[in-house]
Amino acid sequence: PPVVGGTETILLGEDDLFVRQWIITVLAQAGYRVIEACNGEELVALFQQNPTVDMVLLDVVMPKKNGREAMDAMKKIHPAVKSLFMSGYTADIIHHKGILDHSVNFISKPLTQEALLRKVREVLDQKAPPSH
Repeated sequence: PPVVGGTETILLGEDDLFVRQWIITVLAQAGYRVIEACNGEELVALFQQNPTVDMVLLDVVMPKKNGREAMDAMKKIHPAVKSLFMSGYTADIIHHKGILDHSVNFISKPLTQEALLRKVREVLDQKAPPSH
């Protein structure tokens, strides 16, 4: 099936300028609104200013706060926020080192346009977990 875009707002946390600009271009061309951050602290600050973002797309390894630390801080603000982690390390290595658990959404770099758009749509379309 064709890759479907959307109109949702995505908060992007990526420290590599080239990768960040490429992701912004891909997502914007698919109709998404993108808010960008270059490190974990900036990501959390932007999330506090924009708590209605539909999803956070973030690198696992970033300066000032890693992806998990940043996500933990954002979940305190909005526990049901959807997230997609990305990394140049494989999922096996990240889970093995205890950086992320197996329940998180994850995509490996290098990214292809199609894989990124499919995974973003998949995460956005997931039902929110029941709140306790």
